[in-house]
Amino acid sequence: MQTRISDKYSHSTKGREADRILRACVHCGFCTATCPTYQLLGDELDGPRGRIYLIKQILEGNEVSTKTQQHLDRCLTCRSCETTCPSGVQYGRLVDIGRELVEDEVGRNPLEAFKRALLRKILPHPKRFGFFLNLGRVLTPLLPGSIKQKIPEKQPHSARPQEEQSRKMLVLEGCVQSATTPATNTAAARVLNKLGIQLISPPSAGCCGAASHHLSATDEALDFMRRNIDAWWPYFEQGVEALVITASGCGAIVKDYGYLLGHDALYADKAQSISELARDISEIISDEDLSALQLNNTDHKISFHSPCTLQHGMKLDGVVENILSKAGFELLPVQDAHLCCGSAGTYSILQPEISQQLLNNKLEALEKKKPDIIATANIGCQLHLASKAGKPVKHWIELIDEGLDKAVDH
Repeated sequence: MQTRISDKYSHSTKGREADRILRACVHCGFCTATCPTYQLLGDELDGPRGRIYLIKQILEGNEVSTKTQQHLDRCLTCRSCETTCPSGVQYGRLVDIGRELVEDEVGRNPLEAFKRALLRKILPHPKRFGFFLNLGRVLTPLLPGSIKQKIPEKQPHSARPQEEQSRKMLVLEGCVQSATTPATNTAAARVLNKLGIQLISPPSAGCCGAASHHLSATDEALDFMRRNIDAWWPYFEQGVEALVITASGCGAIVKDYGYLLGHDALYADKAQSISELARDISEIISDEDLSALQLNNTDHKISFHSPCTLQHGMKLDGVVENILSKAGFELLPVQDAHLCCGSAGTYSILQPEISQQLLNNKLEALEKKKPDIIATANIGCQLHLASKAGKPVKHWIELIDEGLDKAVDH
């Protein structure tokens, strides 16, 4: 694609980066066929090709309006278009830049600005989020149904293994996941312990930065990333072999730390190392001998929802499905498995109408073959699906944990 970037952006780092990405696009339109919002809305400007055109217009100095912002806001950043694109266009990075530029140009109305600031002040902070979650649980009988169904039930607490193992890995506890579904990382710790791997949770680590990043609070996001690198680095210096991440939404952003902090002279090298050491839990499990787990109770029919961050962001499509099949679960076919469920981080809060349409479509596909359980690999998807699903929705590592032969432990 030919571009004529305005002087305002041609000398900026973001402008030059966006220009490079734009030039890779040949406007073939293959991306529109797999874009969830284009399929729902049928508007070229609500598909990747149209949004790329809008970002090009911004960079070339044309008028920017709230309408431009609306079309970019409607993007889920699911990156399905990246999987489809024959030219390798880095659309996810481009739309992040486009949103930041529009934010600077047109700002937000006070209500929208307040809503986004509130999300950034609560979601990335487990104690704050946990307080409001517990308050919501107490007030559940008084809440309208649309809100009530979104509040997850409290999971029973269980202890993690304390055995000392020669192999050690860090685990990202996460923010929302640590408060809503602590069973996920507990299950991961038990499964990995059976495989001779000890999980360590650095106390000073925190949110991965994804919420701030996708809400265009770039400096805030980078501060979260630096804080985590400072918390993790001493452990890697002591020989810890990997950083295990059980939420694919977090995994996708941590694997981009090297890219996002590439401009930071103090953190660039460490960030790149962290990105290389970060691994989704499925990458760890797939490299191990599952027979060592001696699994039983795996005769369930499973519909697996592969999160966008897993299949399009980290390019791990089929990895979890292969693990579950090898473990003995019956994997049911899911129509349009490449499409987003509508969670997309804060999208379900900021774009509720489109999000609910996508959720209904996804659940129809997942429940069509009458599964016993719906499994997924990301906390956002899990909570979003569970809000309306007629079947239990669990993280897939919990299914592996439930299949462990507990008799062997005694």
